[in-house]
Amino acid sequence: MPRNLLLLAALVACFALAQQPKRVDDSALRKAAPDEWVTYGHDYAETHFSPLKQINADNVGRLGLAWSWETNTEGGIESTPLISNGVLYATGPWSVVFAVDARTGKEKWRYDPDIARVNGPRLCCGPVNRGVALYQGKVYVGTLDGRLIALDGETGKPVWSVQTTDPKEDHSITGAPRIVKGKVLIGNGGAEFAARGFLTAYDANTGKQAWRFYIVPGDPSKPFENPELEKAAKTWTGEWWKYGGGGTPWDGLAYDPQADLLYVGTGNGGPWNISIRSPQGGDNLYLSSIVALKPETGRMAWYYQEVPGDEWDYTASQPMILADLTINGKQRKVLLHAPKNGFFYVMDRITGELISAEPYAKNVTWAKSIDLKTGRPNFSPEARYGTTGSIVAPGAGGAHNWHPMAFSPLTGLVYIPGQESSMNYTPDPNFKFEKGRRTMGANIGIDLMKSLAPPPKPAGSTANAPPPAGFLVAWDPVTQKERWRIPYSGGFNGGVVATAGNLVFEGSSAGDFYAYNAETGAKLWEAKIAPGAATPVTYELDGKQYVSILAGRGVVVNFLGDNSGPKIKAPPSRVFTFVLDGKATVEP
Repeated sequence: MPRNLLLLAALVACFALAQQPKRVDDSALRKAAPDEWVTYGHDYAETHFSPLKQINADNVGRLGLAWSWETNTEGGIESTPLISNGVLYATGPWSVVFAVDARTGKEKWRYDPDIARVNGPRLCCGPVNRGVALYQGKVYVGTLDGRLIALDGETGKPVWSVQTTDPKEDHSITGAPRIVKGKVLIGNGGAEFAARGFLTAYDANTGKQAWRFYIVPGDPSKPFENPELEKAAKTWTGEWWKYGGGGTPWDGLAYDPQADLLYVGTGNGGPWNISIRSPQGGDNLYLSSIVALKPETGRMAWYYQEVPGDEWDYTASQPMILADLTINGKQRKVLLHAPKNGFFYVMDRITGELISAEPYAKNVTWAKSIDLKTGRPNFSPEARYGTTGSIVAPGAGGAHNWHPMAFSPLTGLVYIPGQESSMNYTPDPNFKFEKGRRTMGANIGIDLMKSLAPPPKPAGSTANAPPPAGFLVAWDPVTQKERWRIPYSGGFNGGVVATAGNLVFEGSSAGDFYAYNAETGAKLWEAKIAPGAATPVTYELDGKQYVSILAGRGVVVNFLGDNSGPKIKAPPSRVFTFVLDGKATVEP
């Protein structure tokens, strides 16, 4: 063949290769391409950091709306969108999945798993969903009624579906799946409804179960599923298994490919009241813990329990971050965690050794400190609500909840979206266990709908618990000190993303979207979106960097989210996407 024809053939082949869609495979998940967002935290380390910097601290004031798209869903939005091959994939309430053109906002497809709105799954905190996973041309979603569904990425049609939970039990799924080594990982919620928590791995191609790790032990008269649970059972008393026990891993996951360890944040005890759940006390492993598992087998490598004998709904299932930091002159592979309980934990992610722990919230009264030698909290004596009750800070909403935090390797800071809160916990004198009903065993008192209030009273105070107040704090994980803090009126603002443009983006509960200087916290830009922001992401298409966020409530239900409380109409939820010099407007 003549030389010029060979050159032409090579050029055609290169062009064809360039036009092929990029595959989300194991390599793509490990490398985290800067122009896309193909897994929940952008990378396996869950940093929520983007190396894109076309939009930066100098020009962010030029950001304008590129497009918006109404989701046509009812309920609160908590989804972090994923971006692959020019398509935005996200979820709405009731586990509805949609694919939208990331350039224009035009809908490509929509999938509704058809979950019963009446007499459906019993829910702790509303019919929310936090997103999907992508792998080998499929889109994976966990549904409120406990299914894990694989959809065709091009059409949205189901490829396979498995029931991950017992339909007769009150489990639910609100978290986003993750993909590790060809397996789809999914947890569940439901500790308030006599659930026993577990994490399950399924083959991403077939849906066949690979392994399951139970968080708390079951009936000791039956064989334990693994030796770790036999050990855990020694830290429980009474007949806890009749109440489920809790521990549901409903959100936080991370993976270290080099160490080949999967990190799981576990949930609260069920019932909340330990005098019912485990009458003679005990640590109640593995509640409120970080558990490191081998992803091939689901066997435990190590664990660290943040709140032994939890009775305040202090879950450890909040998002975590993996980072490499120099601490006391030594390079450490660490896991960073800001759980509900208000302390910021730095631990060795290879061994589970606790390195440091300090409060990132201003008001933390349940424990005086964390003992670094034993890793155990120094509990405040008044924090246990016993028979008379107590006001404790933080409250059950936590100092940090489901909202992803971010870590910038450029500033070395963790950006935590949180809130100051407290709660009045009292034992329920009329508690009677009944399957299918809430089994908390405690009464709680707080008004989540009010805004900024004075700091809470110490544990043991008889005063009413004040409502929460939001904040965004830039936290130095090496020195365990605050670099800067932005206060918000009202709690539960959105998650955050940090970028190489020296920016941090966050949406507020009131419907504002902000960009801050990552070094100083100076507000550089703001835009109006919708009340109830989720978590932003950023991506690049055709040489342009975009920033997208879902926001809106549609219908607000009562705090405990069982659909029986008052419903308040709110503005429709949308995807809002911004670009430099964008000129679009929101259509009515």
